Amino acid sequence: MNALWITLTLLTAGFVGWPVTALVFRLARTIDDRQDAGAGASDPANDPAADVTVDPAATGPASTAATPGTAAPAAGPAALSVSSVRILRGGAIIGVLERLAVCLAILAGEPVAIAYVVAIKGLGRFAELKETPVAAERFIIGTLTSLLWAAGVAALAKVLFLG
Repeated sequence: MNALWITLTLLTAGFVGWPVTALVFRLARTIDDRQDAGAGASDPANDPAADVTVDPAATGPASTAATPGTAAPAAGPAALSVSSVRILRGGAIIGVLERLAVCLAILAGEPVAIAYVVAIKGLGRFAELKETPVAAERFIIGTLTSLLWAAGVAALAKVLFLG
């Protein structure tokens, strides 16, 4: 019976955590929008549920449609890399793995392993976070939300079902 509860706890922590994190991103965006009345949610840079953050400094005239009388921008992967820089790729998968690791650490009685998860994640993203404040803010919000969700689910399951 414990194996069933552990499996359900891991699934809840790992996969239900994504909508929770997206909700927190949306809440943070709403708070920012109240302060920045001009921000919209139609592009990936402002979409709180987006898996990536787009560097707004890299999106400029190259990312807009061609004006009349000029050649249209080239299509293909090269044009995509010129038009915008995508950062923090794989965030959803990393988040699921992070929540699973945190949940396992708590269920196994090894909460110190959470420090390893945070350290590995921070070191892996350091270069991107150093260059882009938007990514750093998103990283902190997402990481804290994921850690709290996974720890809460694991602690609740341990207290209620695994004694």
